[in-house]
Amino acid sequence: MTTEQQLRERLRKITALFEGAATEGERQAAAAAIDRIRLALRAAVKTEPLPETKFSMQDQWQRRLFTALCRRYGLEPYRYKRQRYTTVIVRAPRSFVDNTLWPEYLELQSALNAYLSEATQRIIREEVYKDADEAAERAG
Repeated sequence: MTTEQQLRERLRKITALFEGAATEGERQAAAAAIDRIRLALRAAVKTEPLPETKFSMQDQWQRRLFTALCRRYGLEPYRYKRQRYTTVIVRAPRSFVDNTLWPEYLELQSALNAYLSEATQRIIREEVYKDADEAAERAG
């Protein structure tokens, strides 16, 4: 069973991995690592084009995670009027999106989804009914 504290630690480890931290000592320097990523991003902004990249998130929780991650790196997520609330656009170098932003988002999202799924199953079993399995499948 994953506790909230275990989830927080896992998210910190994922973040440390993407910041280049491999040991506990390096993890303590996470703020400096984020600054290094920001500096590399600023350098890439000067040499690479900044295309708009459109992301479509499945729900508000994924959107919130992604926008928070963008803001951490100094990017400004936005959407145009009349676009769906699940749409997020960001202007960033393609190399940064492909090598840092999107892979880190996928890792964080996977950890959060696993935690939320486990918590939901546990709460349903404890508070609603002990059999919270999927419905049986029958032939047509």
